Amino acid sequence: MATNTSQEFDSVIAVCKSLFLKKTKDYGTAWRILRLSSITDQLFIKAQRIRTLEEKKVSKVGEGIIPEYIGIINYCVIAMMQSEMTANDPNELELAKVEALFDQKVKETRDLMLAKNHDYGEAWRDMRISSLTDLILMKVFRVKQIEDNLGETVASEGVVANYQDMLNYAVFALIRMDVK
Repeated sequence: MATNTSQEFDSVIAVCKSLFLKKTKDYGTAWRILRLSSITDQLFIKAQRIRTLEEKKVSKVGEGIIPEYIGIINYCVIAMMQSEMTANDPNELELAKVEALFDQKVKETRDLMLAKNHDYGEAWRDMRISSLTDLILMKVFRVKQIEDNLGETVASEGVVANYQDMLNYAVFALIRMDVK
């Protein structure tokens, strides 16, 4: 079972990475200017839009839910990369470096997913996609609270663990929607 999930995960990530690298070629690493709180707000906007589309069943913009989940995955990767960079790091990064960082953050997140899937028995496969959206929104609100607390937690995981969970929930949703 884990082998199938692993392959499905990799397939979804390949779609996300392809778009991410194309946008990096178009825009460079303009995202480097964003503070983590701004990235969290972008995640909120995307997750809230998915929830609205799930409830209203119609889009006036013409873009559906799948591009928003892809955006969540890519913004989570950006957040994880950005969380390790400082103001001394250059704003513009070479494409090869961005790709290597993308792969590193995805590998760390994939490893976490495989460990959790072992312990939870792939319960996500029986969940509603709308529940995955709600879990992403909950994680966004958790991250916002941690940010408001200046990164201090008493008994909770930090923001990176929450970004990893959001990324994995978005991958699960795309797997469930058969995105390849």
